[in-house]
Amino acid sequence: MTGKIKLYEELAANAHVALNLMQYDGWLLRFSEGHTCRANSVSVIYPSSIDLEEKVEYCEKKYAEQNLPCIFKLTDGDDELLELLQKRDYEEVTPTDVLEVEIGDVKMPDGDFDFYDKHDEEWLTEYFSLENYKEKNKEIYRKMLDKGLVDTQYVALKENGKVVAVASSATERDHMLIRGVFVDADYRRKGYGRKVCLALMAKASECGTKTAWLQVVQDNKPAYDLYEKLGFKKVYGYLYMKK
Repeated sequence: MTGKIKLYEELAANAHVALNLMQYDGWLLRFSEGHTCRANSVSVIYPSSIDLEEKVEYCEKKYAEQNLPCIFKLTDGDDELLELLQKRDYEEVTPTDVLEVEIGDVKMPDGDFDFYDKHDEEWLTEYFSLENYKEKNKEIYRKMLDKGLVDTQYVALKENGKVVAVASSATERDHMLIRGVFVDADYRRKGYGRKVCLALMAKASECGTKTAWLQVVQDNKPAYDLYEKLGFKKVYGYLYMKK
């Protein structure tokens, strides 16, 4: 694993905090009652010393004890483990790219923005509505946000008094993760997603943050096109392996 991949994998873990975490010979086992693959999977970040077959079997046992599927998050270069999991009938799920851009002197875009330093209930209500969250997942996500220790920013964009887009950021070590970008279905392809991203980048620029980064599913073409237009470039890719 390269230094940059290790950096972003650590930042991602701190920004999207799992409810429970186990460290096992360089691997991080995350458990969050099944909410998102990211918070319920094994991350392969640090060097290992135990045989891979033994480690995989251990992880499968631990996730079974929690009544959860065993999922592995693999980044570019995890070829040996990928081959082993394929032989054990695991399949690729949600190939994703990590993109970054130097923020520079970003100006605040025009628009009716509301900003929050914490996950205010008003913002969460709009976020849950736009992403169509189930009640159980709302409570899990609240608990995950409460565990976070990095600097955060939440933004909502209104049009004629109606919230039409939301996004949030998590900043650590001079790197700002843009996450949770959602636009009302009736207002998509009108530049609102771009505006909330630029608004977060402008806020970060004011604080001296140099780099913005994000994660985007490879086949999400509208989102990928948006981020490329904002200057984001691919750093590396990752995927989940699941039976």
